[in-house]
Amino acid sequence: MKAAVVTELGQPLELQERPVPDPGPGQAVVRIEASGLCHTDIHAAHGDWPVKPAPPFVPGHEGVGIITGLGEGVTERAVGDRVAIAWLGHACGHCRYCIDGRETLCERQENSGYSIDGAYAEYALVDAAFAVRVPEGVSPVDAAPLSCAGVTSYKSVKVAHVQPGEKVAVFGIGGLGHLAVQYARLVGAVVIAVDIDDAKLELATSLGADHVVNAAEVDPVTAIATLGGADVSLAYAVSPTSFDQAFASLNRGGRLVCVALPAEGVMSIPIFLTVLKGIQIIGSIVGTRQDLAEVFDLHARGRTRVIAETRRLDQVNEAMAQVLAGEVSARLVFEM
Repeated sequence: MKAAVVTELGQPLELQERPVPDPGPGQAVVRIEASGLCHTDIHAAHGDWPVKPAPPFVPGHEGVGIITGLGEGVTERAVGDRVAIAWLGHACGHCRYCIDGRETLCERQENSGYSIDGAYAEYALVDAAFAVRVPEGVSPVDAAPLSCAGVTSYKSVKVAHVQPGEKVAVFGIGGLGHLAVQYARLVGAVVIAVDIDDAKLELATSLGADHVVNAAEVDPVTAIATLGGADVSLAYAVSPTSFDQAFASLNRGGRLVCVALPAEGVMSIPIFLTVLKGIQIIGSIVGTRQDLAEVFDLHARGRTRVIAETRRLDQVNEAMAQVLAGEVSARLVFEM
């Protein structure tokens, strides 16, 4: 099988021939149909974060495909099932976080395309218990971005406890942001889309944003203040400056939800304003298997649209360069 492999951090990926993997106990082997390109895959390949993956490894945590083989003991999935390979590749199932419904905080978790090989390949292994079924009516090209961009933006709206009529500012209209606009609308929010690209702001408008702000042309804090301020700011742009702007845009009692992971990794928060205004700062990391099932169900019901362009796996390095250059409207998906 063909696989795109990180052989050295910071270097271009190599397209290699590898044997099709055999499933071990509790595992399934999946013939990949589509795999989304998430900015996290680029961070992984470059070794940007403090905990670095160990080469050689195969990135990819937005994989969708058909189960072709099952290991010993697997009863919850069947050959022929279409499933997703998401960021949460495995969790222990026994710690306090797994038991109380916060499995994405499990300290013994394994992450697809980071600590274990992911879906930038024609076949991939997955812990069968963490292979979420993709329902009928959701195409592989749509399901791939939903497996990370969708469930991550959905979860961030969920943990923000958005109330109908509240103003939600979405900072960064990309793979996550274009879906967050839709999820915020579904719970009745007034949505303010913020980006530095007019084309992305036009996309946000087409997806239901009530207001748009081009942060390259105006001060977004001032612009949002004229609209009544934000009750929730969702930070999806990989820019520390945008995090500062998202915080400064909040009304009293507002919630800043931190989602993007800039390589710089530092945010400055004014304690005085945080206390006096009663601001909440929330970190939101992807979503659980149940969250992903809800995301798929919403899409199958026609409540969301995925904006994506397809690429071949042998275009992986060019595709990553396009993402870094900001040349992609929302999501790129590799079709196998």
